[in-house]
Amino acid sequence: MTNNGIKTVLHPVSDVAKAKEVYAALLGTAPQVDEAYYVGFDVAGQHIGLVPNGAQQGMTSPVTYWHVADIEAKLAEVTAAGGTVKEPAHDVGGGRLVATFTDPDGNVLGVLQDS
Repeated sequence: MTNNGIKTVLHPVSDVAKAKEVYAALLGTAPQVDEAYYVGFDVAGQHIGLVPNGAQQGMTSPVTYWHVADIEAKLAEVTAAGGTVKEPAHDVGGGRLVATFTDPDGNVLGVLQDS
C-alpha cells in the first residue's frame, strides 16, 4: 500500500509563544491555527505544527506524519515488517485519524488519515 508522502510535521515546544515567533519568521506567514493547545502553519502543501508541552506528552523530537488512505492497513503493514505501535489510531477532530509507531531503532514515526 502506498502513501501520499510526508505532509505533516509536529514539533514539541516548551514555550509556544517564542516558538510561534521563530516558526512564523522561518515560514514567512502567521499560523492558520493558533490555539493554546496547538499552533499550526500551512505552507507549500505541508502542515507544520507546534505542540505545547509536547515533551510532557512523550514527544522527544519532531514527529513526521505520512498521509495514508487506510491507517489501520498501514499500521498492519509496518508492524508486520517489524515496527511497534506506540499510539494506536485515534480521531483528533474533524475525522482526522493519527497514530504513531516506532521503527526497530526506536525512532517515532506517524501516519495520518483524513476522512
